[in-house]
Amino acid sequence: MSDEIILETRGLTKEFRGFVAVRDVNLRVRKGSIHALIGPNGAGKTTCFNLLTKFLDPSAGTILYKGRDITASKPADVARMGLVRSFQISAVFPHLTARENVRVALQRQRGDNFDFWRSKHALDTFNGQALALLDDVGLGEFAETQAVEMPYGRKRALEIATTLALGPELMLLDEPMAGMGHEDIDKVVDLIRRASANRTILMVEHNLKVVADLSDTITVLTRGQILTEGDYAAVSANAEVQRAYLGASRE
Repeated sequence: MSDEIILETRGLTKEFRGFVAVRDVNLRVRKGSIHALIGPNGAGKTTCFNLLTKFLDPSAGTILYKGRDITASKPADVARMGLVRSFQISAVFPHLTARENVRVALQRQRGDNFDFWRSKHALDTFNGQALALLDDVGLGEFAETQAVEMPYGRKRALEIATTLALGPELMLLDEPMAGMGHEDIDKVVDLIRRASANRTILMVEHNLKVVADLSDTITVLTRGQILTEGDYAAVSANAEVQRAYLGASRE
């Protein structure tokens, strides 16, 4: 894990008609780390993600990716730079097969041309890569299954595969365990750990066991502000975190 900072915010703030959802957030994500953003409901976590990936424009502050100011960049532009996100709700094409979903993402290698008007045979060159990615996330047997027919946990794994197909250097995962049972959670935890081998991951996650197992650094948000930051042992022992996140402090 490098000490190099891949993503940084300075004074990041977002106001909605007088309500400040994110206030003066200074975040630093180290290259090669798994960094978790946690906090109670309404703490501003998803708003932060939307700001970082440019689905929202900040009211104030600066966002730096690999030292480059991306505050005014568009979502597609930051994705091309290698900063790619997933969403809380599975965002795959339901009536395409798993292979076809990954293949659509792999078309990014052709630049801005997505070939929707060309014969599907023009895309066959991506089949090998698509199948390899599906194997990597444990979905090889689902390659020819339509996404709509896949179990929920496998559908989330497919979304991660399509995210990986975009070649991200920094993956932002928005509640990757949402709605999953224990067996699916274990599989996706293993998948995220393997995916982090050569990239950085920033994730929002409510499951504290997952956060404890995966994260190198945890940033705790409350009421749109950073409450504290550190590893799981330090964060979980913090009395303010216990009051804000768990609703009570230990004696």
